[in-house]
Amino acid sequence: MENTKEYTNGEITIVWKQHLCEHSGNCVRGLPEVFRAKVQPWINVRGASSEEMIEQVKKCPSGALSFYYNKDKNA
Repeated sequence: MENTKEYTNGEITIVWKQHLCEHSGNCVRGLPEVFRAKVQPWINVRGASSEEMIEQVKKCPSGALSFYYNKDKNA
């Protein structure tokens, strides 16, 4: 069963596809102010700049994390 959640800071939206997550921990180790495994919601989009979050999301080995610019989706 697919479970997808979106978290936005107004500029970008981070998409998490739980069914793809391998729990490698790259996100938590790389940007712990944003990716907080033991807190709900676990993604805090106010914890870093959009650019920092984008760079960390790109390092997700499973593809469970992705992002889009809100201006592109609303265009």
